Amino acid sequence: MSFKKSILAAITVSVLLSGCSFVDRWVYRPDINQGNYITAEDAAKLKVGQTKEQVKFILGSPMLTSVFGDNIWYYVFREQPHHGYISQLTYTLTFDGQNRLTDIQTSEMGDQSDAQSEGEDD
Repeated sequence: MSFKKSILAAITVSVLLSGCSFVDRWVYRPDINQGNYITAEDAAKLKVGQTKEQVKFILGSPMLTSVFGDNIWYYVFREQPHHGYISQLTYTLTFDGQNRLTDIQTSEMGDQSDAQSEGEDD
């Protein structure tokens, strides 16, 4: 009789523990935003030919600079909604030898369609 009780207890414990995976959606998770938040209006103010000081006045200090010199600045904004997909927006600004802005590149990654397409390749 005790063998049946121990089997029943093991089954009950395993069923109860498997239910913990569904609790995750009920647990509060705050939105996590990191980096330089750049609005569309701020990005529109950037013009090729501006100095580093002008760019810093518009966007603030860069999050990263190139390890090979101070002529490439990276402004990175990463957003993780409480139960959503992580997204990241990166502005890469390149300056010339006279500290003038020569190139503006934008890259965005990590939305839901990217996550689904990565999963389909497996």
